[in-house]
Amino acid sequence: MSTLMPQSELLRRAVTHVHESVQEHPEKQLHAHIDDAAMRFNLSPLDAEALGRLFAKTPAAPDGAEK
Repeated sequence: MSTLMPQSELLRRAVTHVHESVQEHPEKQLHAHIDDAAMRFNLSPLDAEALGRLFAKTPAAPDGAEK
């Protein structure tokens, strides 16, 4: 039996997933990471678009640099 989860929690988990996925597979394009998270966390198209805007605005850290 699965439990219901608020949509905001799903979006938070999707943000974490995309961030970790980009770190693990930087060769993949950003939209591929976002599409994967949208399917995995059942995001609406509007939420997926917001996720894309969030990561498009996030500057990439230089190699080896921590934020």
